[in-house]
Amino acid sequence: MSGIDIISPLGEEERASLINSIAGKIVARRLETPVVLFLEMHKPLSFIASQTALVTMPFFAPFIGAQGMADFSKLLRDRENIDRLITRIEELANE
Repeated sequence: MSGIDIISPLGEEERASLINSIAGKIVARRLETPVVLFLEMHKPLSFIASQTALVTMPFFAPFIGAQGMADFSKLLRDRENIDRLITRIEELANE
């Protein structure tokens, strides 16, 4: 067993760290507007996207890491996390 946790929810610190990491990469590439628009449009599909991340894990794990994919999937499970990500992207873009 590889020890990849796909079941338990993200802790508060893990969630904040993951959101900061993703938002920082988006802002560094100056993709704030298209990403926020994309996230707002697809927010109702966030749970389906989380399950898709699990299905595609074998393809993306060599690049991102299996636990990274699992954490990303956990983040997408809850729509509130999408709102938090959008808020953080906007905060970083305004700085």
